[in-house]
Amino acid sequence: MISKLDLYKVFCEVAKCESFSKGAKALYMTQPAVSQAIMQLEEELEIRLFTRTPRGVTLTNEGKLLFEYANSAINLINVGEKKLLESKNLMLGDLKIGVGDTISRYFLLPYLEKFHNEYPNIKLKIVNKTTLELCPMLKSGEIDIAICNFPIEDTSLEIKKCIDVQDIFVCGDSYKNTLSMPLSFEEIANLPLILLDSKSNSRRYVEKYILSKGVEITSEIELGSHDLLLEFAKINLGIACVIKEFSQEYLKKGILHEVQMVEEIPKRSIGYCFSKSVSLSPASKKFVEILEGR
Repeated sequence: MISKLDLYKVFCEVAKCESFSKGAKALYMTQPAVSQAIMQLEEELEIRLFTRTPRGVTLTNEGKLLFEYANSAINLINVGEKKLLESKNLMLGDLKIGVGDTISRYFLLPYLEKFHNEYPNIKLKIVNKTTLELCPMLKSGEIDIAICNFPIEDTSLEIKKCIDVQDIFVCGDSYKNTLSMPLSFEEIANLPLILLDSKSNSRRYVEKYILSKGVEITSEIELGSHDLLLEFAKINLGIACVIKEFSQEYLKKGILHEVQMVEEIPKRSIGYCFSKSVSLSPASKKFVEILEGR
């Protein structure tokens, strides 16, 4: 049995064509099928919609009223289907990515550039938060993907590793000579340490590992960004804990010096995650492919 929506589509086409035969041709239907559809709609509404004339059909006053609304509704549905197809083909849409400032600058930018070049009509929204702040936003649907410092222990999130990074301690010129020998965690704990904010997943990882060795570290100075860690260490305000891969410019130029350790902090990962309960949008899937080098 023909659906109510299809009945209205037939009604609108016949009204625009002012002819059952022309409407049937436009809809790729037989004329009897179109006539039957109009009859069914008129019976359901208990009202006559068309006046038959030698040249075709014209809308009754009631038909004109219905056509005004039905045609608008059909047009809106067609526009919605078109927009959906455009979104599927990445001709429009948006992508909301959550990421911290450090990862955004030192890891994410090339991938954003490539995605934007390939899909310029997709609007990018970047939300800068810590890893701990981004996880709830993923689960609430406020963002599509988060680029985070691992480890993350949340079974509701799909977690994918991208790169490994090494946490190290660095110092400026004033500390270089006095810290020439490899240091133990106990010795590091006695130095003026410059660390990220306590909410940072990176700092928590370092603190947890060193504490597992029986040593508790505390900060002399707490900062909100990796770049500030580098700059504060540069002017000899203390020993900063930084990510080696994101500090190469300072290390290669000799602006900062890596503090040699008796035992290295194990490497950890940076990657992306998304909610297991929500399917990735077409834009999100394409961005993930770019992140994975596909």
